[in-house]
Amino acid sequence: MNKNIVIIGGGIAAVNAIKAIRELDQISDIHLIQNENYYPYYRIRLTKSLFEPLTIDKLMIQKQDWYEQNKVHLYLGREAVAIDTEKNKVSLDNGTELEYDQLLLANGASNAIPKIEGIEKSNVHSIRKLSDIATIRAHVADKHVILCIGGGIQNLEAAWAMCSQGKKVTIAEFQDRLMPRQLDAKASEILQNAVKSNHVQILLNTAITKITGTKEANGAVTKNGRLIECDMVIYSVGIRSNTALYENTPLEINRGVVVDHHMKTKLDNVYAAGDIAEIDGRVGGLWSIAMEQGKIAGYSIAGKEASYSGTVPVTNMNAFHLSIFSIGDIDENSSDHTLVEESPDDSTYQRIFIKNNRIVGAIIIGDPGNNMLIKKFVENKLPLPDIDFTKTTVEDLIQQIKSK
Repeated sequence: MNKNIVIIGGGIAAVNAIKAIRELDQISDIHLIQNENYYPYYRIRLTKSLFEPLTIDKLMIQKQDWYEQNKVHLYLGREAVAIDTEKNKVSLDNGTELEYDQLLLANGASNAIPKIEGIEKSNVHSIRKLSDIATIRAHVADKHVILCIGGGIQNLEAAWAMCSQGKKVTIAEFQDRLMPRQLDAKASEILQNAVKSNHVQILLNTAITKITGTKEANGAVTKNGRLIECDMVIYSVGIRSNTALYENTPLEINRGVVVDHHMKTKLDNVYAAGDIAEIDGRVGGLWSIAMEQGKIAGYSIAGKEASYSGTVPVTNMNAFHLSIFSIGDIDENSSDHTLVEESPDDSTYQRIFIKNNRIVGAIIIGDPGNNMLIKKFVENKLPLPDIDFTKTTVEDLIQQIKSK
């Protein structure tokens, strides 16, 4: 049966949904609404290549002809402005109306705007779109001191990029260490020392309350009254699902659009996936989660039984002369054993978390050569050989699982 499938949003969830649909259904019409003028691209690469030569061709998730081959009708640079769930119509900002049999909401999230006085000043930036990179590049040449509000992955990569341009950088982080969700205390310490060794100032347990200046920022003030010098600000303090479009519909909205494990909303023909979707009270917020949810939504739309059962969180970062890899559950209190190896100069650090004779998490700083092997064991919940973990090193474990 030929159906009209409309997808709002042009991220990885949308692309993976199209792939899944086309595995089972080659004839239905698919309409993809993307509010940027570009084909869907890898947003996670933006801060990784802030000052490198960057073209959309290098960033695109799929090449242009893939959309033609899969008979996807693209609406680039168009915004969905209204949804009528009774008439099954989506209205675009140019007056176009698209009728749908099934609708996928995949319009993601926006960067959360912190409640800081002066956050609206012209040289205060956040990175979510390709145009944000262009804006920063266009205005950074005469800037000397960059304040990064938030010490997560995105801002650490941005800080590293600014260092590479000879800028003085300060990172203000609300929590008591860097990347606490991805790293244990020792790994955070190694990262912090590497950042400081590149002449970056780190302010932990620090909340910014005000950005000073008239039209442009010329400084910031912390909660305890400390003045921080800066002439550009980049903030990254989490995300907020783009739910505004759905507020006057019957859809259930909390943090995101609420879905079940088939990625279906309370309306039988409407699905949601990626950063817009809330499942079990949580919004994913990770690329890997959006990939999997998009696939599950696509299968569900095409009529295949599929259920989202969670995605193992994976973090990769290369910055400040460190390669950092983190995967899975890194809470030592929920593990039966942890294996740790570290070098005296802190150039390498490896910690493997084991529970029920399986690797459930890992932190690797240094050589990434075994990262994919560890990822395979974590994601597939593969059993480990019969080992006395109290007498085993990380290297011993790696050698044994390589031979499996």
